[in-house]
Amino acid sequence: MDVQKIGGFLKELRKQNNMTQEQLGERIGVTNKTVSRWETGKYMPPIEHLKLLSDLYQISINEILTGEKLDEEDYKGAAENNIVYTLEEIEAKEKKLENVMFIVMGITSLLAITSMFFLPEGSGLTVAEKVKEMIVVIFIWILAAVCNTLSIITIMAKKNK
Repeated sequence: MDVQKIGGFLKELRKQNNMTQEQLGERIGVTNKTVSRWETGKYMPPIEHLKLLSDLYQISINEILTGEKLDEEDYKGAAENNIVYTLEEIEAKEKKLENVMFIVMGITSLLAITSMFFLPEGSGLTVAEKVKEMIVVIFIWILAAVCNTLSIITIMAKKNK
């Protein structure tokens, strides 16, 4: 998907409809800066705005995502390409989330383990201090276990979709 081409197409459509960026923004509920970012290819409009633009300009979302008006012959191929691109983008985001979850698991595990090394020696502590120390250690281990369990559940749920 060529974001620059899409942006140029959106700009062309806006101009064909004799609107400024500000007027378009008012009609669809965004600022003129947002419209500018779309038209320069810095950002893609979210799906709800793609639908509004599609209705406003009387063209399909597929044509917007292709960055040009399509005849019936080209329409199906463009739709297939847009679907594949979108699915690949979703997969990449899920993979990134999975990697973040593994990093969180590693960090929480390391925090739980290293917390043991920062505790003072037990010989000079009162009973109350030893109890507090044990509560802190137990709390850290429980927190790590909960975080890791939630991460594993999330990763497994994503893989089983």
